[in-house]
Amino acid sequence: MYVFIISQKNRREYMSDPRSTYSIQTAVLSLQEELERLKMQAVMGWSKEFRNLEWYGLKNGMRVLEVGSGPGYITEQLLNNLPDSELTSLEIDRSLQAQAKERLKDIPSKRLQFVESSIYQMDLPDDSFDFVVARLIFLHLNNPDEAAQEIYRVLKPGGRLAIIDVDDGVFGAVNPDVPALHTVLMKISDYVAQHGGNRLIGRSLPRLLSESGYIDVDIDSVLQHSDLLGIEGFKHQFNLNRFVHFAEKGVISSEEFAQLQQASEAINHSPEAYAMMNFITACGTKPLT
Repeated sequence: MYVFIISQKNRREYMSDPRSTYSIQTAVLSLQEELERLKMQAVMGWSKEFRNLEWYGLKNGMRVLEVGSGPGYITEQLLNNLPDSELTSLEIDRSLQAQAKERLKDIPSKRLQFVESSIYQMDLPDDSFDFVVARLIFLHLNNPDEAAQEIYRVLKPGGRLAIIDVDDGVFGAVNPDVPALHTVLMKISDYVAQHGGNRLIGRSLPRLLSESGYIDVDIDSVLQHSDLLGIEGFKHQFNLNRFVHFAEKGVISSEEFAQLQQASEAINHSPEAYAMMNFITACGTKPLT
């Protein structure tokens, strides 16, 4: 059983927020492929991500808000790791939240509440949460400052916001090497930036948090390596279909796409292949006064 809330003022924008660049309805992969990619992305490095969250102060029994919770893969992990916590799962996309509701339908309402709302205007009271988790959402936001300030509002004094996100400038590495990989990632980052997103958000997180009023700001990273976690999850991240759209639009050249194709084939078939990915984590605290 679960509780599900949708506000009147957010009904007209329930499918997506115009100030966000992500929509599963327009994802380049099929719905099932995208859900599977999101699942693998969530679970394959979770133990290290949760270790960082604990280091930032997340504790069992806290009242926790997860923003941009999507289909509930991270929500499920948080529930497993925090058996005595009350968790609120906030997502604006009704179709994604429907996936989470079905997956977590047996969780009692005293432990889990669903809220359908924009991160820019959350229908939640001031000073409500001990800890907020924002995983891979800030890169999609046209106005991350506004989102950080809204999260600040709902945090209790002394509460903390932890962000887990990307920075394609320090993406990671693959073997066999792809000479054009950095260039490709920068071209895609530029394209995303033109549409309001920021795939280089990781480097900006300390300043974003400080300028939004947070104190005791810190930054770290979580490395994921296929030799330790298995190659399967990395196959989803290097799914060639994710890059076809950019090749068709001329964002990347045919030669660059050919290099990506070779890398994808190697990751899928060569025992010599491996991959390493880097996720940026940052945390800030709402002052006591």
